[in-house]
Amino acid sequence: MKTFIRHLFVFGWQQSLACLFPVLVFSMLALSHLFTGVLPRYDFMLIACITIQLVMFRLHIETADELLVVCIFHLLGLLMELEKVHIGSWSYPEFAYAKISGVPLYSGFMYASVASYLCQAWRRLDVRIEGWPSATAARVLGALIYINFFTNHFITDLRYFIAVPILYFFRKATVYFRLKDSVYHMPVILSFMLIGFFIWLAENIATRLGAWKYAYQHHNWTVVNYQKISSWDFLVIVSFIIVAELKMLKQCDTARRPAKAAPVNTKAIAHHHA
Repeated sequence: MKTFIRHLFVFGWQQSLACLFPVLVFSMLALSHLFTGVLPRYDFMLIACITIQLVMFRLHIETADELLVVCIFHLLGLLMELEKVHIGSWSYPEFAYAKISGVPLYSGFMYASVASYLCQAWRRLDVRIEGWPSATAARVLGALIYINFFTNHFITDLRYFIAVPILYFFRKATVYFRLKDSVYHMPVILSFMLIGFFIWLAENIATRLGAWKYAYQHHNWTVVNYQKISSWDFLVIVSFIIVAELKMLKQCDTARRPAKAAPVNTKAIAHHHA
């Protein structure tokens, strides 16, 4: 029991460190009201998010590969925001200079924070996965989920139809993570659901702080619709697939590289011949 409690504390601490970027983003949201007389909130958030990422990289809290993943997710999230705001799913009512078609440029970092968490947790907990589906199956499912985020307002929402092959292909996938000298595991599908649920909780905080607003939150703030939990679950699946596939590609590339030969000590050779 003592070991379990100690490992639970370590797990919580490592998760907290993995959430550093999301926590800092939420902290900036809470403080952004103090700077409205100097700079629009959304512009302040853009500068804050970029600064946080640069500082994390310079302090080696985030690697170059992880920074690249964060940038990719920022672009993917920004594209989704442009579509969702255009069709009226939610809005950013405040003025900002750095705004495109009603979408502030900082908004992509809300999605990038999910990628930052996954990358950090993967490295800090020494994550490995067994039973992962083929690359083709994983990538096709990820693409279908992402496309459905755009098309669900024009055709039938297919998320629950896509859920069937997800449950099938990921049924054997297990994530293993290390805590001190012990290794724990859980089904990948369960990890999808847990991360999605906690992101939904974070979304309630974000909307309460005015990061964005749904149509039913403009007059009085209310809890985000529970159906959004499934939306976040599917976003987590896409994010997890992208991060996992990139990690696997990196491992394969590293395995294919020839081992570097040990440096030759020319002074020792010259001394030997002498």
